[in-house]
Amino acid sequence: MKSLTQLFVPLTCSDPGIGSIDLSFVRPKMPLFGNTFSPKKTPPRKSASLSNLHNLDRSTREVELGLDYGTPSMNLAGQSLKFENGHWVTETGISGSVDQREAQRLRKRNQQLEEENNLLQVKVDILLDMFSETTAEFQIMKKELDELKSVNRRRK
Repeated sequence: MKSLTQLFVPLTCSDPGIGSIDLSFVRPKMPLFGNTFSPKKTPPRKSASLSNLHNLDRSTREVELGLDYGTPSMNLAGQSLKFENGHWVTETGISGSVDQREAQRLRKRNQQLEEENNLLQVKVDILLDMFSETTAEFQIMKKELDELKSVNRRRK
């Protein structure tokens, strides 16, 4: 059993006018009901791997461990799709080839429409530039005409 002097931390308050006061009863060393949170120490980690498979190159590892999964594929609404070159493509088949041809035709039409849209945007930009230039010229001519009229009125 510990004595009272061992259980309490000596704590003193000193004021030059009063002197020193022992406040050791305020903060005990041990909590009254025990420490509620005391985590256990974690055991040291075991080594990552005892095998030397991590020393093998990728191709050997794929052969040894069978890591060659092939291309990802899925079936959606009766349509079989596979992932190739960053895009989902329908697998070849009777219905797949028809849809593939339709998709190719739509891509081609989309490309044509985009090119036509770009051409029309260029034409609109040119027309706006022409309109701005004509408006500026008109304003200059109007100003010159007003100046000539005012000079003509002064002469009369």
